[in-house]
Amino acid sequence: MTAPLALTWSAWDDLTPTQAYDVLRLRVDVFVVEQRCAYPEIDGRDLEEGARHLRATREGRVVGYLRLLEDGATEGTPARARIGRLCVAQSARNTGVASRLMRAAVAAADGREQVLDAQAHLESWYARFGFAAASDVYSEDGIPHVTMVRPAA
Repeated sequence: MTAPLALTWSAWDDLTPTQAYDVLRLRVDVFVVEQRCAYPEIDGRDLEEGARHLRATREGRVVGYLRLLEDGATEGTPARARIGRLCVAQSARNTGVASRLMRAAVAAADGREQVLDAQAHLESWYARFGFAAASDVYSEDGIPHVTMVRPAA
């Protein structure tokens, strides 16, 4: 039997040093090592006001993560929620972790418009959560991506 999955939202400053390390380690393992993308994974956006970090843990170990940012607020227009850095440890893939993270992120957006930059081969997976392509396919770090939007509720 698989141990239960715990989902925990945090601001970056509320993470312990070990929790922050575990998040960054997972992100680097997936985005830099596994996907062979040599880019600055630590981009400064983790510390932005309103940034929220969702950790999926099983038996105290981080097995999944995503980041929710506030993007593009203007006078009279609320910020849209930008979902990013969704990643799951290899050992936890195909167990529903990514779907749990996405459902939690959609719920946390409080009905606002949501945007994400998906790897193109995952477009149909994100469509299951109400996202639709809003751009042509483009290359980011040599990987085909597409911007996707989920309209405000």
